Amino acid sequence: MAGGEVRLVDLVKRFADVTAVAGINLEMPPGEFFSLLGPSGCGKTTTLRLIAGFERPDEGQILLDGIDMAEVPPHKRNVNTVFQNYALFPHLTVEENVGFGLRYKNVTKQEARRKIAEALSLVRLEGLGRRRPSQLSCGQQQRVALARALILNPAVLLLDEPLGALDAKLRKALQIELKALQEEVGITFIYVTHDQEEALTMSDRLAVMSNGRVEQVGTPSEVYEEPRTAYVADFLGVSNLMDAQAAGPNGSGGCRVRLGEFELVAGQGELDARGTAKVVIRPERVRLQPQGTAGENCIPGMVERVVYVGATMQVFVHLAPGQTLQSWVPNQGEALPYAQGTPVTVQLPSGALRVLATSPSEAPAAEPATTA
Repeated sequence: MAGGEVRLVDLVKRFADVTAVAGINLEMPPGEFFSLLGPSGCGKTTTLRLIAGFERPDEGQILLDGIDMAEVPPHKRNVNTVFQNYALFPHLTVEENVGFGLRYKNVTKQEARRKIAEALSLVRLEGLGRRRPSQLSCGQQQRVALARALILNPAVLLLDEPLGALDAKLRKALQIELKALQEEVGITFIYVTHDQEEALTMSDRLAVMSNGRVEQVGTPSEVYEEPRTAYVADFLGVSNLMDAQAAGPNGSGGCRVRLGEFELVAGQGELDARGTAKVVIRPERVRLQPQGTAGENCIPGMVERVVYVGATMQVFVHLAPGQTLQSWVPNQGEALPYAQGTPVTVQLPSGALRVLATSPSEAPAAEPATTA
């Protein structure tokens, strides 16, 4: 479907003395699956409500296909919303719920029946049109809410944590289905979530938010592999975030950093950094070697704990300089050679070690959940 470009320009929303959205700028091209990711109170849901028209901005623009919608009421915007609780009418059948919005459109009964059938087919609910919401599973109710939103052919579909009430296994299955559905219908999806895995699984691009501001925007791989701040590195996925002293470039495309008495080379991030800094490495990139192994970026350590999580083993290692980090070892059906108290050598490959200069050292405190 043509159209569906969303641009937010210097968008601000205040609630009394709390600034829920603090001058954000975002561009979402037509047909993109874009996620707003962050903890409760970061401003992501308020941003979604501003796009929907349920809140009016104090400053800034909300451009839909180049037209400012900041003062346009919700029913006159070519967007639709799927809520976390689905908001289905319990006294109506599935067909009646899906076709509810058509009551206010100039369509014949025959055309309405055709559109309802197409929408139910799109979400794979054929044959369930006569049931009531209480006779459906949570996953089926979620699909009814999607069909009801899509039947009106919006340019943009807004989704406010629609998988939040589902169990873990069903959530994973519906993540794949939802992304496939978005690709099939070809409209812009703007998805709000606090779940990092959801955002990484489904998004074409995502924005990590904190305290009403956008910390970083990029593809899932960019934001996960190349976090710009300690906050993004710490919030998105599991990371080993450690205090270090940076000494600038090493002359070979890396940055010299020191953990205690051990000098390392970091090949990513702020390579010109000097002084107090953070270094980060993802646990799947940490390598465990036998005690005494020599080589670049090797530090002695001792295994503190091994946690079995199915596909991987999480090995917690206490390093000689005093830090504790995680290493994820793939489960290959063999017993790990590590047990609590085992001395090891920890290798931190320079290509996986990233320097983050002093901003910020800790995740900012979240605002009240009412401004989510």
